[in-house]
Amino acid sequence: MADNDKSRVGGGVGFLGMLTILFIGLKLAGFITWPWWLVLLPLWGPFAVAVLLIVALFVINLRS
Repeated sequence: MADNDKSRVGGGVGFLGMLTILFIGLKLAGFITWPWWLVLLPLWGPFAVAVLLIVALFVINLRS
């Protein structure tokens, strides 16, 4: 019964991962005819957020 005291840590596939899986399934099933770069675009979401954050911090640092 010691397992009840442990807190659970969230993990697994997030929203953008599920969106990518959905797009891949739709592409392979022939429901969408998008190019592959567009189907895989949600995978770039976290990278884009990180780049935007770094650029914003750089701009704020330049103004100080």
